[in-house]
Amino acid sequence: MRAIIVREFGGPDVLKVEDIAAPVPEPGQVLIRVKAIGVNPVDGYIRSGTYNRKPQLPYIPHTDIAGSVESVAAGVTAIAPGDRVYAFGVAGGGAELAAVPQAQVQPLPPAVSFAQGAAIGVPYATAWRALARAQPAEGELVLVHGASGGTGIAAVQIARARGLRVFGTAGTAEGLALVRQQGAEEAFNHTDPDYRAQILAASGGRGINIIVEMLANINLDHDLELLALRGRVVVVGNRGRVEIDPRKMMSKDGAILGFTLFNATPSELAEIHSGIGAGLASGALRPVTGKEFPLGQAPQAHTAVMASGAHGKILLIP
Repeated sequence: MRAIIVREFGGPDVLKVEDIAAPVPEPGQVLIRVKAIGVNPVDGYIRSGTYNRKPQLPYIPHTDIAGSVESVAAGVTAIAPGDRVYAFGVAGGGAELAAVPQAQVQPLPPAVSFAQGAAIGVPYATAWRALARAQPAEGELVLVHGASGGTGIAAVQIARARGLRVFGTAGTAEGLALVRQQGAEEAFNHTDPDYRAQILAASGGRGINIIVEMLANINLDHDLELLALRGRVVVVGNRGRVEIDPRKMMSKDGAILGFTLFNATPSELAEIHSGIGAGLASGALRPVTGKEFPLGQAPQAHTAVMASGAHGKILLIP
């Protein structure tokens, strides 16, 4: 089978497609014929060797996939060959076939495409856990920074499904339209010099209860100015150091909350994906896909996922 192999940490050019032996599922595992692969920013951080979690070299990157079940090993009871599924936390997802533990495989509703299925894992679980971390109350106002990307869209949809009001930011007219289409009542262009004043005015001067922050090194200090009383900033993404003025937070009894999806326990992940599955089945959650690249263009996909102006999920198609 064809697979993406990383033999050294570095830039996107270290991603090479090679022919290797197909995996053989062990007891409790499902063999998936991969139809689509989600490309997440964290995949690039890991590939570069700068992330705090480093796989042993060589390795096959990518953890989010969707496809059809090729076969199942002993001990698998809830999944059968031919089933349409998505999988998360996959070790070796960037290939034509992947062997995945049953607990990390979920059914894909008929109305959800394979491309959409590959957009679920990291983005939707991250957005779900980010909002849970903030402990939202019904009717609170949420601002999603970078709301036109894969995780941003998921956060908008999940927040709306939980009865929250949602604002979002994006950097292009297309992105702003997409954010509104996904349910945000207001969308703001973060390239406008006064966009933060616009957000504060749209909140009626009360500020934002929860900010889902995708780029803390750029926005965090400014986020503290936007918080309402007892507001919370949940840091989802960060690409460098940042200086903040804690007084902006202290005066509002505010909080900055950090987390990583890797800290989620198996039982927590099961609960998260149960909720996501219900949202997919009802149509409340509907992943939006963006650019698609063939497997051989993995370097281009890794470059695209880190670029500004994202519109939906970046995908690789085996």
